[in-house]
Amino acid sequence: MMISIDGSEGEGGGQVLRNACALSLITGTPFVVENVRGGREKPGLMRQHVTAIAAACAIGEAECDGLEVGSTRIAFRPGTIMAGQYHFSVGTAGSTGLVLQTVLMPLLYATGPSRLVLEGGTHNMMAPPFEFIARSFLPIINRMGPRVTARLVRHGFYPRGGGRIEVEIEPAPLHRIDCLDRGAAVGQSAQALFAGLPREIAEREIRAARKQLPEWPEDAFVIRELPEDQGPGTVLLLEAEFANVTEVVSGFGRLGVSAEKLAHTAGKRMSGYCASGAFAGP
Repeated sequence: MMISIDGSEGEGGGQVLRNACALSLITGTPFVVENVRGGREKPGLMRQHVTAIAAACAIGEAECDGLEVGSTRIAFRPGTIMAGQYHFSVGTAGSTGLVLQTVLMPLLYATGPSRLVLEGGTHNMMAPPFEFIARSFLPIINRMGPRVTARLVRHGFYPRGGGRIEVEIEPAPLHRIDCLDRGAAVGQSAQALFAGLPREIAEREIRAARKQLPEWPEDAFVIRELPEDQGPGTVLLLEAEFANVTEVVSGFGRLGVSAEKLAHTAGKRMSGYCASGAFAGP
């Protein structure tokens, strides 16, 4: 059976591709996606989508027709998921985390451990930053049975990229868990990271974040300067740790958005999450 998918979901088009590849490898079901990212100003596959699908082909001995930048149709035929050591490079600031999203679940079904080296963006808009993956997402995966660890070797900001993460995957049968009660508050932190930019930008981010989160302790707010060659870029990372889950909210620096506005938006999101009592953020 071949499943046909309309890939014109606009903002969700890339997620459709990544999830389709992962589910195809796990279930052995081939699929076709037509009208890839048809709702976008620039439709078709971008470099990060090509890398993610190529990664799925590599770990699953799969074949894919139409796998090139700009393609609006792909046909994916899965093979056998193979554990091993893999190195994938987006070649731009495209998200390493979204490539990981494509291959992680299939590799949890492999017959042995795997190691991934992913190069590209680690802190860029429209994708979870490394800290969210390591502190929020993977601990939930690990509670289901496997053991997955991730290490940040080098930051990669948009548009330069050049980041690197390394992931170790120990498969295990997945079991059901409840994600209902986040438990008691354990701690909070607010980090303003910057590279190749004036320090005063990070200082303004932290000042604005303090105004949004006045109940957080003074020593929770820190500034961290990264090597200049890892920039230019800045990100504000707000982390609220609870007994059963950790939420990470991020604000990425970009042209036309002030440090104050960036921190105001991120701070309101974190404040709303803390006040809600919900297990997971949006």
